[in-house]
Amino acid sequence: QVQLVESGGGSVQAGGSLRLSCAASGSIFSINVMGWYRQAPGKQRELVAALTSGGSTNYADSVKGRFTISRDNAKNTVYLQMNSLKPEDTAVYYCKADRIFRSDWGQGTQVTVSS
Repeated sequence: QVQLVESGGGSVQAGGSLRLSCAASGSIFSINVMGWYRQAPGKQRELVAALTSGGSTNYADSVKGRFTISRDNAKNTVYLQMNSLKPEDTAVYYCKADRIFRSDWGQGTQVTVSS
């Protein structure tokens, strides 16, 4: 099992920046993909950014050029740097770890962007 703990959420004004962190522990050696997802009120959870074990990245069109996913292997931590934030980025952000036979989720962290 993989345990994930997110941090770094908060409230910012439009145009501001936040950096989310996702600290992983447990069976981290078997993780294939780490991803950030978000869920706004009344909407489905959606992929924001993903990072494979090989270093490939994937971003939602809505965040391309503004968000960057990265990792620090020494700290077993994945980051989501969010710049030029917009009110529509307001959501609960979740970290997810994909392994071959299962996925694990963090508890989520709230991001609120005011206009």
